[in-house]
Amino acid sequence: MSISINIKKIIHFSKFFRPAAIISAVLVVFSISGYIINRGFALGVDFQAGLLQEVQIAPTAFSLRWSGTTSAILNFDRGNLYIITSGSGVESRTYPFSFSEYSTIGSLRRAMEQQLGDLSVTVAANENVSTQWLLFSSQSNPYLSGDTPYVVHYIEPQSAPIDISEVRSAMSGLSQGVSVQNLGVPSDRQFMIRVEDKDEGRVTANEVVQVLESHFGRGSIAVIRSDYVGSRFSKDLTDQAGVLITLTLLLILIYSAFRFRLQYAVGAVIAIMYDVLVIIAFVVWTRIEFTTLTIAAILTILGYSTNNTIILFDRIRENLKIFPDDSFIDILNRSLTGILGRTIITTATTMLAVLALFIFTTGAMKDFALALLIGMVSGVYTTLFIVSGFVYFWETQKVKREKKKKLAAV
Repeated sequence: MSISINIKKIIHFSKFFRPAAIISAVLVVFSISGYIINRGFALGVDFQAGLLQEVQIAPTAFSLRWSGTTSAILNFDRGNLYIITSGSGVESRTYPFSFSEYSTIGSLRRAMEQQLGDLSVTVAANENVSTQWLLFSSQSNPYLSGDTPYVVHYIEPQSAPIDISEVRSAMSGLSQGVSVQNLGVPSDRQFMIRVEDKDEGRVTANEVVQVLESHFGRGSIAVIRSDYVGSRFSKDLTDQAGVLITLTLLLILIYSAFRFRLQYAVGAVIAIMYDVLVIIAFVVWTRIEFTTLTIAAILTILGYSTNNTIILFDRIRENLKIFPDDSFIDILNRSLTGILGRTIITTATTMLAVLALFIFTTGAMKDFALALLIGMVSGVYTTLFIVSGFVYFWETQKVKREKKKKLAAV
């Protein structure tokens, strides 16, 4: 029984091995020099001690004060506001206020004051402002009191955008390193602010809000999210990221060596190390923040590139059995041609999903998608030229050594 595989046209990828090696060497130098020139990564708050806050510059809609003898807690979800009253010897009760029923802050104010006599509502905006535009700061104390008002903000869909330079100017009063990044569309007036804090506890979330309010006005800052990372945690995370990548490379080396040959395993590791350097070059030169999502992107690309490489190795092993009389360079070109269509289709369909992620997201997720797009292109390149080029070089040197041994034996 004979097996015949007919490929009409074999692409001679081997012609590009030498130019690809030169280009790859240049990119490696470019990556390392970028790391040195830019003094490493622009580390996100995950990898350095500091405070990270997402804020929206939004005026005050109204404020709430509670004068009752019982306690009152404010809660909310999408489209509803709740006030929960409780106390010693008093049954807990929830007062719901739906934004679909009370469409303006004026109607909402009247409903709350009518149902809760101990609640005082001070409206700062036009009473015709839609309740659908309300924002609740995560930093506000949900326990209502008569001493400190609970401030509720609002943002109109067509609000005039605030330039990021103005926010940076407002934050320049802090002595620590501060970075500001736009989030969402300009009319959202939403920003991510990162403040370095090497001496733990010197910078607080309230301090950042006070600095911004001194520039944009009291009660104009709604805190969407606030995170703080201590120096010990950031150092542990940095060490773990390095160990994780190193362990991944080692496991791929062991797996490839057991399943195929040693030269294939070394070629696979060299290829994915090159992919890592491409991502590093992209990160250091574009100065996007290096976060845990960046680590996730790197590990995703390593897995994606390794999968392509394993498929190539399987095809080489199969063609060596089917065409035992062909030269290794012909086997290599035949194998690369055989996987080309699959590689292009798989990569293109995956990139469509990642491209949608890049277009419709913002912030760190957008950077994550962009890193994946760069890494996928690099993964295809390494499979077609880096891995195959290295394996071909290894086999060529092996043949030369065997010829020398034969000549020496004669």
